[in-house]
Amino acid sequence: MFKKYLITGLLIWVPLAVTLWVLDLIVSAMDHTVQVLPTGWQPKQLFGFDIPGLGLLLSFLVVLVTGVLARNFIGRQLVLWWEGLLSRIPIVRSIYSSVKQVSDTMLSPKGNAFRQAVLIEFPQRGQWAIGLVVGAPGPALTRHIGGDMLTVFVPTAPNPTSGYTILVPPGDVKELDITVDDALKFVISLGVVTPIDGRLRTPRPAALISGTPAGPRPG
Repeated sequence: MFKKYLITGLLIWVPLAVTLWVLDLIVSAMDHTVQVLPTGWQPKQLFGFDIPGLGLLLSFLVVLVTGVLARNFIGRQLVLWWEGLLSRIPIVRSIYSSVKQVSDTMLSPKGNAFRQAVLIEFPQRGQWAIGLVVGAPGPALTRHIGGDMLTVFVPTAPNPTSGYTILVPPGDVKELDITVDDALKFVISLGVVTPIDGRLRTPRPAALISGTPAGPRPG
């Protein structure tokens, strides 16, 4: 009986503790942004103590103002000038262009990467893994392997930020009728948290890449 009570208590407190720990890491990291303010404007100088969360608010305002400015003509020209400057710096050019391409794909409302969860046979036939459709690899790669291919990212557990980037034929992909969030929960939880709806649909490559929902088909 004692063990049951202990496990029940852990099931309540562990998720809460981990959530608070992650939030504390984020807020603590963002609070360092107040150091970019002039010394006389920093909370410790003005009030004699730090204000937790002020850096997070400051970061939010900076990102928001940057977005507003970048939407007008002058702002766009400044962004183009800044990107042109970074593109002339060795090493920085490679890092910045790679990160920007990934962020544009993932964060842009028009982007289709990681919009669809699928099943693929991985790491070998008869074994299945959940993957996220990234898009199409393009002719530079497909001409070496022939035929249409899909680029699928297979996240690893329990850290979904690492994984495998795989090129697979559309016929080897089973489109899942679940959200990407549900798919990631399944991976992160080591399969403990199962999707509510796991129905499968026959994949249609054009639909997967463009983000257009594929029509249901029994199978």
